Amino acid sequence: MRIGVIPDCFRLPIREGIAKAAELNMDGVQPYAVSGELDPRNLSKSGRDDLKEFVEKLGLTISALVGDFGGHGFGDSENLDWRIERTKEVVDLAVDLGVDVVTTHIGVVPEDENNAVWKMMVQSLPEVGTYAHNRGVFLATETGPEKAVLLKKLLDTIGNPGLKANYDPANLVMVVGDDPVKGVHTLKDYIVHTHAKDGIKLPDENGNKRWKEMPLGEGNVNFPEYLIALKDIGYNGFYTIEREVGATPEVDIIKARNFLRALANELDI
Repeated sequence: MRIGVIPDCFRLPIREGIAKAAELNMDGVQPYAVSGELDPRNLSKSGRDDLKEFVEKLGLTISALVGDFGGHGFGDSENLDWRIERTKEVVDLAVDLGVDVVTTHIGVVPEDENNAVWKMMVQSLPEVGTYAHNRGVFLATETGPEKAVLLKKLLDTIGNPGLKANYDPANLVMVVGDDPVKGVHTLKDYIVHTHAKDGIKLPDENGNKRWKEMPLGEGNVNFPEYLIALKDIGYNGFYTIEREVGATPEVDIIKARNFLRALANELDI
């Protein structure tokens, strides 16, 4: 099992966060590449070479880049051209860094194919998917805003080889109450990267969805069954720890690393 971490979760300057990942004997990192030092517009060719060398000297692999620019995703016409342009820039950065996955959120997939958001996604996503594919990169949308079967329906409809999934089991549990074990088999043809995160779904309040992220192993993701499901579909990529909340992220990240390693050893994964 290869275990990584989103270095931004340490809440340190990015290079310090990457160094911290090496200090904690992680196998890889998945840094944000949308602002600051790692914004593609802030990294010259020499800067990219230097970053790649920096990571390699620490004995780490960049498992993926986070290319999520927020907002309502690729189903919203507002700023869509800007979003497509910026996503392509992250893909170009990935190529220069020797990375083959860029993760993002495409927006909430509607159930109705006649919905304007659905139609916009079907129209806009092939452009970035094809661009990524032609450069040897997968653009992987993160699971969670909708159930796995609905995301599969969209990806099947588009049928673009550059569009894949970054599987986050906690998002499926927390946001839509989906079964992340069953979802692995649903999305088996699309999963190229995963997040190791846990959480629980809270009762809706005034029509708004509520959830709580938890340390790994303390939420409602059945990790033994989840890891077995990923093994069953032949997944051999990274399990990247993401800890977005909590007062002591480093402590929680170490706990997550130990939890995953112990479980992988127990399950012979």
